[in-house]
Amino acid sequence: MTGKGCRPDFGIILGTFHFMKSAIISCLLFMGIQACSQTVTQKYIPARSVGKLPAISYGLGDDRLGGARMGYMDTELLFRVIDSTAALYHVQLSKYHTAYVDKAFLRFDSLPQEKPFYLTGSMLAKGDSTTDSVFIAMDAKLPYKSYMEIDPAKIVVEIFGVQSNTNWITQLKTLKEVKNVYYNQVEDDVLRVTIELLHRQHWGYSIGYKGKSLCIRVKRQPAKPDLTKLKIGIDAGHGGTNTGADGVRTGASEKTLTLQFAKALEKALKKKGVKRIVMTRTNDTTYDNKDRILLYQREDPDIVISLHLNSSGNPQTKGVSTYYKHIGYRPLTAAILKRMLELRLDEFGNVGSFNFMLNQPTDFINSLVEIAFLSNVQDEKKVVSPAFQTETANKIVLGISDWLKNLK
Repeated sequence: MTGKGCRPDFGIILGTFHFMKSAIISCLLFMGIQACSQTVTQKYIPARSVGKLPAISYGLGDDRLGGARMGYMDTELLFRVIDSTAALYHVQLSKYHTAYVDKAFLRFDSLPQEKPFYLTGSMLAKGDSTTDSVFIAMDAKLPYKSYMEIDPAKIVVEIFGVQSNTNWITQLKTLKEVKNVYYNQVEDDVLRVTIELLHRQHWGYSIGYKGKSLCIRVKRQPAKPDLTKLKIGIDAGHGGTNTGADGVRTGASEKTLTLQFAKALEKALKKKGVKRIVMTRTNDTTYDNKDRILLYQREDPDIVISLHLNSSGNPQTKGVSTYYKHIGYRPLTAAILKRMLELRLDEFGNVGSFNFMLNQPTDFINSLVEIAFLSNVQDEKKVVSPAFQTETANKIVLGISDWLKNLK
């Protein structure tokens, strides 16, 4: 219990928090200890991450695609919940960093036993027959975020709530894509691990815990970056009960048109000799976006092209655009857009840091292609044409080929 006059109203019933008064907050230290009077109390509730592709969001901002995300995270990570909104828990990642997690993705029914502090151990980087992996030994499964850097290509991982006790990093000669691994304790309780890559193009990586070691699995650039050797995913947007946009004149449904474009792209790739193609759907079926991601994480393609049609409240808005979330995947999206503009479409742009769910994964190179605007009469007339669908497929294939040639 707290001393007289220092007792916070911190009632919680599996997720309902009251905001603490500023005077009470000033009495609380980060590690959950209250320094008021002679007694102590926690200022947070420990919890674990659960569910299908739980995500960490930077803040309370929102748009039609959801708030800006740090990324998806593993399950069973240790979080410290300090407050809540109607739908989100506010979590303390480290002394100076907080974030938000959807309430469905945190569990309080099995509270972990916490330590006063957490440490990293040794690191190991090694390769197998297909990939390179970096293992970071940890005391516990703690939250993290990762991102890509370019020129030169790097993967950066930040681990929250941890102090370094890493006294050696072992790199084995079996590595073929990972060039260097090193770390910096950038804050008292934030460790930054940098993984330098051999090639300038990012080919993807997955991140998650194996036991208590955080593992970053790095994909290698193919020995011969050739279109016919790639495994390519084709994602036809929407489907089933998720109809998407409708044509302003024809009433054509986005879900129907994206499937037609996807089948045209499949045909164009096969014509070029591509044998390994993964289709999200081949008929009109409802498919949750998280299930699409899980499908491609299992199939492990080299690239995924997601096909959609745009819409706007302004009927004059038109044109083609490509989208990426991670800077390492921009080259493919730029190459595809350049070829798509040969179809005499207006340029709506190459858009980065995009919050679309199929752009979120780091596991594979991906590009969202918004082919044209169904809300614009001129664009709509083009996209309903089978001949235009075939032309579009051919231009996307040329864009992928251009990107591959630039790698050589």
